[in-house]
Amino acid sequence: MNTPDDALTDAAASPVSQATGRPLTKRGEATRRRILEAAEQVFADLGYHEASIVKITERAGVGLGTFYLYFDSKQSIFEALVLDLNQRVRHAMGEAMVGARSRLEAEHAGFAGFFRFTADHPALYRVVREAEFVSPALLRLHYTRIVDGYEAGLRAAQQDGDVDAGLDPAVAAWALMGAGELIGMRYLLWERDATGAMPAQIPSDVFAAMTRFIDNALAPRPSTIGAPVVRATEEGIES
Repeated sequence: MNTPDDALTDAAASPVSQATGRPLTKRGEATRRRILEAAEQVFADLGYHEASIVKITERAGVGLGTFYLYFDSKQSIFEALVLDLNQRVRHAMGEAMVGARSRLEAEHAGFAGFFRFTADHPALYRVVREAEFVSPALLRLHYTRIVDGYEAGLRAAQQDGDVDAGLDPAVAAWALMGAGELIGMRYLLWERDATGAMPAQIPSDVFAAMTRFIDNALAPRPSTIGAPVVRATEEGIES
């Protein structure tokens, strides 16, 4: 049986014309991308409730009729944008991790990729946070998609001896994701220079402190080598 998450995922994975129900052509995909990019800026600048389809189409340089070929409402384009940002930030992190020689090195690279994406797409923060009220199921999907891959990577690294075997990989994944998001908020989103512009990148000393924290949290400990992994469950703690 399909869940609401499945429906949201399917809609994003195979975009079709709202008019014909058919897969988009290359030209149609390019137009849809232009409308999504405009929506990213409009939702970031105005928020969901002040944004409008008219403002999005004006920014994209398309007519209202063109908009409705790809999206049937303001909520539908908002949901498509959350899924699009999610896919792109995961791609940015994964691409940055290619070639890493250890899990800790991969963590450093992945966070660097995340911070670069955040600096380029500050809308990520406002759009995702507004999803809590506009589409709560989508907010959960956004975070669980990131954590699922993260958890799998940590679990594999534990098997290879790269990460503390005593950590619960799910709890560690949620904790590290939360830390990265808040560091990005504090040192990118909230920082402004004299002209009001955001930094182009995370400060090097902040990144160094972040990676040291990651290393201290994840590095294998001799006392836990071969120890059973403690995991948190809904019923309590199990080993």
